Amino acid sequence: MWPLIGLLLHVSAVCSDSHSLRYYLTGVSAPGSGLPEFSIVGYVDDREIANYNSESGRYRPKVQWMEKMEEGYWEENTQNAKGNEATFRYNVRILMERFNQRGGFHSYQSMYGCELRDDGGVTGYQQYGYDGREFLALDTKTWTYVPTMAQAQISTQKWNNPDVEVGERSKHYLGNECIEFLKKHVEIGREDLEKRVRPQVKVSGQEKGDTVKLHCQVYGFHPQAVDVKWMNKEDEVHSYETTHVLPNPDGTYQIRVSAEVTPKDGDRYSCYVDHSSLEKPQYIVWEPEKSSVWVIAVVVAVVVVALLGIGGFFFYRRRKAGYKETSTWDSSSDSSNPANS
Repeated sequence: MWPLIGLLLHVSAVCSDSHSLRYYLTGVSAPGSGLPEFSIVGYVDDREIANYNSESGRYRPKVQWMEKMEEGYWEENTQNAKGNEATFRYNVRILMERFNQRGGFHSYQSMYGCELRDDGGVTGYQQYGYDGREFLALDTKTWTYVPTMAQAQISTQKWNNPDVEVGERSKHYLGNECIEFLKKHVEIGREDLEKRVRPQVKVSGQEKGDTVKLHCQVYGFHPQAVDVKWMNKEDEVHSYETTHVLPNPDGTYQIRVSAEVTPKDGDRYSCYVDHSSLEKPQYIVWEPEKSSVWVIAVVVAVVVVALLGIGGFFFYRRRKAGYKETSTWDSSSDSSNPANS
């Protein structure tokens, strides 16, 4: 999927049975870049449920349970997508003119959707971006559009015009139609969407002088939302780096969180993991690797014992050889003893 830089919005809490429905729309100025000129991708929570692009020309299901939607749903959304395709193609050209761009690769993007929280509350959101930067966004308190760059002011003035009421139409869709479709999608896909798989966790450390780089690998979990961080006793370790939550081939997810620390006496580092499949958060303690020191000590001991054994063996052989030489001399001495003559 074309990465929607600057438009990703985290809408799922680690807890819970909240659900969200999101759509990502992307139009590009140069389809020869390997991307379709226009595309739509729909998500329920972290699952891609449907998509459309200008090459296929059809809105299609991406998970099996979405095939349960009535046939009219797919035809209606296909026609809506074709209308959006024409609009995005026009808007890309308009924005290139506003930015004084005559050619090259440029993208116009939109993300909108709604969330139904486990407490029954609902929220909506709508954002637009150009070339990976936020262009304008819908303020859901006033239901007006707010520009985030100078070139967006013309658009916000038009959309906020009381005669046009774009914000009011968005309010109705996000708070009603979007929520109704979300409920329907969750109902038919509940078994897949609410599957819970406990995460597996592995901690390790790389020592470099006085510092240690700690790694916490969390993998094999579902759903996607997870909270992972390094702790020192009760305090969070702030200077850490983390990967994005990445999908596995089996439908589960993985993430790695790292932190560079300088351990002191009394420090106790642990990886904190919270996920909806867990009754309570886990703390996986990291301890310095002692096995390598132990192995070295054992090897040294074995070598010392071996050397002592070899030394004792040669000493024994030499003593034994010395006894034989003395015995021969005594025998010779006896034969020449005058008392025996």
